[in-house]
Amino acid sequence: MEWDLEQLEALFKDMDDLVVTREKECLLIANQDGLDAWLAISGEQIIVESLLFNASQVADKAALDHDILSTHMLFPLTTVAISNVNGEEYYTAFGALSALSKAESIQIEVTTLFQNVAAFLDAYESHLK
Repeated sequence: MEWDLEQLEALFKDMDDLVVTREKECLLIANQDGLDAWLAISGEQIIVESLLFNASQVADKAALDHDILSTHMLFPLTTVAISNVNGEEYYTAFGALSALSKAESIQIEVTTLFQNVAAFLDAYESHLK
């Protein structure tokens, strides 16, 4: 089965520790720790993304980028990237999976993203101004 936003919204509304809001062509998912993630369907992929921090908050981008690349394998299913949001660069964490994935796999992806976002924020906090 290929997922659509209505089905994904229903899937996450069944999870007690998440709040799901429909925002145009995306879902905004918030957890109990106050972390937000955006979920969208793009072609044959489901992409879930969370902003970490504005790049302007980073004291030494080269040092942070080195740490991210050096520790990437410690964080399963999640990748860190730099995204442009309204003309500003942000470090973001994201995961992607097939739009044909099982419900459990999608739930694991989102749960793991939230766990990894909290870990990224702790791990890279020393790089912020």
